[in-house]
Amino acid sequence: MLKIYNTLTRKKEEFHPVHPGVVNMYVCGPTVYNYIHIGNARSAIAFDTVRRYLEYIGYQVNYVSNFTDVDDKMIKAAHDQGITVPELADKYIKAFMEDTNAINIEPATMHPRATENIPEIIDFVQKLIDKGYAYVVDGDVYYRARKFKNYGQLSGQSIDDLEVGASEHVSADEVGKKEDPMDFALWKAAKPGEISWDSPWGAGRPGWHIECSVMSTKYLDNTIDIHAGGQDLEFPHHENEIAQSEAATGKKFVNYWMHNGFVTIGKDNEKMSKSLHNFITVHDIIKHVDPQVLRFFMATTQYRRPIQYSEANLTDAKNNLEHIQNAYNNLEYRKNDAHDGSEIHVQSKLSDFKEHFIEAMNDDINVQNGIAVVYELVKYANVYAKQASVNQDDIADIQKLLQELLSIFGVKIVATGQIDDDAIQQLIDQRNEARRNKDFALSDKIRDDLKAQGIILEDTPQGTRYRKE
Repeated sequence: MLKIYNTLTRKKEEFHPVHPGVVNMYVCGPTVYNYIHIGNARSAIAFDTVRRYLEYIGYQVNYVSNFTDVDDKMIKAAHDQGITVPELADKYIKAFMEDTNAINIEPATMHPRATENIPEIIDFVQKLIDKGYAYVVDGDVYYRARKFKNYGQLSGQSIDDLEVGASEHVSADEVGKKEDPMDFALWKAAKPGEISWDSPWGAGRPGWHIECSVMSTKYLDNTIDIHAGGQDLEFPHHENEIAQSEAATGKKFVNYWMHNGFVTIGKDNEKMSKSLHNFITVHDIIKHVDPQVLRFFMATTQYRRPIQYSEANLTDAKNNLEHIQNAYNNLEYRKNDAHDGSEIHVQSKLSDFKEHFIEAMNDDINVQNGIAVVYELVKYANVYAKQASVNQDDIADIQKLLQELLSIFGVKIVATGQIDDDAIQQLIDQRNEARRNKDFALSDKIRDDLKAQGIILEDTPQGTRYRKE
């Protein structure tokens, strides 16, 4: 039985979706005013991995992830670049899709934009006004946080304690307008020259929090199974979403809240963020790091734990991924002399690996224990490949299971470095002949020449094979 750590209750709970066999999942997406950094990518990778596992164990997943395509940062960035806010949004949404595709993140079932849902946002805000949860001041609309009795439950604090944190998100001109410092904006009156939409309260635009309440309930349901995002969103963003949504619908908003840990950098393990100017964009890193390595590095740390970004850790991930790839290639090479059929003990062993993997992942998507099972499978694959006699079906099934489990981490693995290049094969044949003639100088030269071209030779009991670095 799958168990998920629910931020709301601070404990692991058995997962039971509202509709059997179907998971409605909402993940907060980026504000599209710049390229995503790997801290943003961590959330996208973590919950893409969760989604893949849910699908692997048989669920249909309706996965919605939004784009915040209008806010203060976007207005400033568009002004600085001399383009409109929609042009800025289009530019960075395109970049987001390219970067996330490179690290093999499946497109969401739907990627709605805030600006595509303005009528629904206005209706939602009006409903909160009509119920007495919101009020209008000079074209702005604010939510009465203290009116919602469970405010602070997600972040585990009292509303008085939360005032300090809330003050960080309040601009000076808002202070005099609010009935209470804890109140937050649902709708912001437009300043001269800003992008805006007409509303019953005057020209303006949505506040940040309201869009996710509107889009999750519109595209999924009033009560959704999973709502996810970075742990920095617990307060105020997700806290405010709960208050808005449950006040409007009268129903529980989310059954399971999931939050991923930060990506840290440097000797002090500082959180990576744009505000600290210590971020590395995915757009830049994949110019010199294999996107598969970046994906593998980030997908194999359990989503609630922090990730320490460093060149050394990336190198470890690269080496581990190569180790897996080599095991796959070892099996591929043995197809040349494999017999037809399979053996019961091999099939039984593969069933055990799969069972242990599911057991690990059912414990709050524990990818670290899950990848440990994959490494055991890799050891088994290497031992099997060295046997004097192997079977075609067993090889295919071991390879299939490797691909199957790695796909949950978003990693694709296929055969590489097979001896099918005539020129390389001729050199290998020449080297083998030199070794038989005890001409070790020539043998070493051929090996070194191939190595200089990125071809690594491996002498096995079944013959010489090669792989490309």
